[in-house]
Amino acid sequence: MGIIFISAGHGGIESDGFRDPGTIAGNTTEAKEMIQLRDLIAADLRSRDFEVLVVPDDLSLRRSIDWINIRARRGDVSAELHADAFSNPAVRGASVYYIANNQERKDHAELLLLALLRRLPQLRSRGAKPDTATGVGSLAFCRNVITPSLLIQVGFLTNPDDRFLLQNRRREIALGIADGLAAWSRTIDPIGAPRPTPTQTETYPTININLNGQVYGELGIIVNGNAYIPIDLVDSLGINLSQARDVRRINYRNIVYIKAVELRDFNIPVSWDRDTRAVVLRSVLNICGGQLDRIMRHGNTSEVQLMMFLKTNNPEGLDQFPDIPRLYREEASIEGVNYDIAFCQMCVETGFLHFGGEVQPSQNNFAGLGDLWAGSGGAVFASARIGVRAHIQQLKAYASTEPLVQKLVAPRFRFITRGIAPLIGQLSGRWNADTQYGDRILALLRRLYESAGLL
Repeated sequence: MGIIFISAGHGGIESDGFRDPGTIAGNTTEAKEMIQLRDLIAADLRSRDFEVLVVPDDLSLRRSIDWINIRARRGDVSAELHADAFSNPAVRGASVYYIANNQERKDHAELLLLALLRRLPQLRSRGAKPDTATGVGSLAFCRNVITPSLLIQVGFLTNPDDRFLLQNRRREIALGIADGLAAWSRTIDPIGAPRPTPTQTETYPTININLNGQVYGELGIIVNGNAYIPIDLVDSLGINLSQARDVRRINYRNIVYIKAVELRDFNIPVSWDRDTRAVVLRSVLNICGGQLDRIMRHGNTSEVQLMMFLKTNNPEGLDQFPDIPRLYREEASIEGVNYDIAFCQMCVETGFLHFGGEVQPSQNNFAGLGDLWAGSGGAVFASARIGVRAHIQQLKAYASTEPLVQKLVAPRFRFITRGIAPLIGQLSGRWNADTQYGDRILALLRRLYESAGLL
C-alpha cells in the first residue's frame, strides 16, 4: 500500500519568522494538541505495518504541501489535523473536509469520520463537508496536495467538552483516526499498485466537458477523482491564471490541465454529471453583471432563499429574528446596497445568528458595529430593523459617496472616508482586522448563490 502522510496543521514557522500556534484556548494551543495526536496516530499505523511520513513541525502550510508533493506517488494519501474554534464556546463536534465536487473524496471523508466516531461516540459529528463550506471557501491542503487529501477537524478547542476529550481521550481519538486512515489507504491502493518508474507516464481516464449546455471539443481528465480541464478552455473563458500561483496545473501528454473546481473562485459554476460522465461549466453569469463583489448593487435572492440558507446553517437562527431576511432586503434596497452581501456579512459576523462573542442578541447588532460610547460590547440598537439599518448605512459609507436616504442611525458613519471600499475585499483590515475578512464574506456569498441555483 501507499504512504500515509500526516501533518499536524499548525506549529510551523511562518514568513514573519514566528511559530504559528493555531487556536489558543484553555491554557493550551492547537499546535501542541495536534502534534501529540499526530504522533500517536503515526505510531499506531506503523505498528500495523503502514508506511507513514510525518510532516516536519517547523514547516509553514505552503512548505508542508511542497514537502508532501515532492515525495508523493500514486497510491499515497495525506491528512492534516486541526482543532476548530468559534466565538460561541457551546459549538462543538468533529468534521472532515474534502475538495468540493469530488464524490469519491466525500466518501473517503465519511469513512474516516465514521471510524473516529466509532472509537469515541462522545465526540459529536458535524459531518463530512466540502472545503467550499469553510470560512474562505477553499482549503489549500485539500486543493494543492497532489495525493488524495483530507483535513480533519477533531473538535473545537474553544469548547470545554471537546477540549477535555482531546486531552483525556487522546488515545481513542488517535485509534479512530488511524482506523480511518488505514481503511482509506486500502481503498486508494488495495493491492499495492506498483509506482511508475521515471521512464513511465501516468495514465488518466478521460471525461467529457459540457460548456453552457454544449459538448466541448476537447476532453478533460480525471486525476485522483478530480476533474481537470485544458488550460486553453480557461483562456477562452477570459480567465487569466498567470498570477494564480495556487491553482494546481499538471502536464499530461503535452497539454496543461487545471482542476476544474478552481474556476469557482472566478465565478464559473462547476458541477458533475454522472450520466454523461462530464464536468459541467457555465460561463455566463447574469447575477450582478458578473461582479459579485460590488457592494452597491441590487441583490438577487428571494426572501425564502435567504431564509433557507440561514436555516440550513443554523436551524434555530430564525427563532429570535424571524424577519431578518425581509429586513435586509428592505433596508438594503432603500439605500442601493446589495442585500445578499449584507446578509452574508451578517452571517459571518454573528456565526449565522449563533452569536457567542462580545455582542449579544439583545443588542440587535448584526455586523459587529462599534460605538465609541457603548463600551467593549459594541453598539446597541432599539430593534432588529434599526440594527439592520445601521449595518446597511455603514456599508454604504464604505462603498459609496451618495447621501443616505433614511435618517442616520449608524454610530460611526461620519468617521468613515466615504467610498473608500466599493468592493467586498476592500473591507478587509477596515471593517475587521482580519486580512481575509472580505474573502470570508465572498465565500459565503458564493455558497448562498449556489444554494439558490444562481451560481
